[in-house]
Amino acid sequence: QVQLVESGGGLVQAGGSLRLSCAASGRTFSSYTMGWLRQAPGKEREFVAAVRWSGGSTWYADSVKGRFTISRDNAKNTVYLQMSGLKPADTSVYYCAADRSLSDLQIAMADYWGQGTQVTVSS
Repeated sequence: QVQLVESGGGLVQAGGSLRLSCAASGRTFSSYTMGWLRQAPGKEREFVAAVRWSGGSTWYADSVKGRFTISRDNAKNTVYLQMSGLKPADTSVYYCAADRSLSDLQIAMADYWGQGTQVTVSS
């Protein structure tokens, strides 16, 4: 069974930065696409970013392109989301997610996901 644990969320001023981490355990993830989803109050869950364990290809939602960077450390089974130039609209619970299909992540679905970590921008 796969376990995903996010960390790194918090309160930050608009324009600031945060780095989220996702520690994965339980199985091999080389065949998975890993990503981040988020859900804000009153909003549907949405796709943020994704990366393949193998190959290094990345994908981003239009709303975060140029501001967020997803990366992974295969040896540590860890995925990161570096967030810069944060806006109040980025306020959300961020979930680490894993799926065999990129297209699933892009519609905010996943085979596995973590407990979520809260990111709040501008109080």
